[in-house]
Amino acid sequence: MSNQIILASASPRRRELLDQIKVSYQIHAVDLDETPWPNEQPLAYVKRVAAEKSALCVEQLKPVLPVLAADTSVILGDIIMGKPKNQTDALNMLMQLSGKTHQVVSALSLRGREHFEALSITDVTFRDLSEQEMLDYWETGEPIDKAGSYAIQGLGGLFVQSIVGSFSGVVGLPLFETAQLLSKQGIELLK
Repeated sequence: MSNQIILASASPRRRELLDQIKVSYQIHAVDLDETPWPNEQPLAYVKRVAAEKSALCVEQLKPVLPVLAADTSVILGDIIMGKPKNQTDALNMLMQLSGKTHQVVSALSLRGREHFEALSITDVTFRDLSEQEMLDYWETGEPIDKAGSYAIQGLGGLFVQSIVGSFSGVVGLPLFETAQLLSKQGIELLK
């Protein structure tokens, strides 16, 4: 089957989710500074980063196929939690999330005939975590490259008391919104 889109991401989780819904793709990850701007609001930040990723991919490739980019961030209040820099950073994030509800925001940007965007916001509630659990979790290596220092689809799922919203959005690619955007570009998934 020929490729339907270009995925502007190196994320294995996004690849797995596209495979799940039978979308064929070519990968062209882009390298972008994802530092939030001063006083940038979390939703604006996530949307901007996704849009910049798709724009940079289009600029680099001048593709015929539509380009899909995504950005996922963990938001606690107005704090944007990216990927941890080290163990101390990861444990600090997990301590802040312990016993609280936070939001996981995934923004999508699809550039083809037109530019379409979508946003998925999911409320995730963590149970109370012990310091030993957080240390043990760090030792698994799983938190190292994950926004908010956890992976809901992995061992981090043990901390999740409840979610309201999109599980796939928390993983990194909200499938409902992805299907809607692809449909707008003429890509029908069940045909």
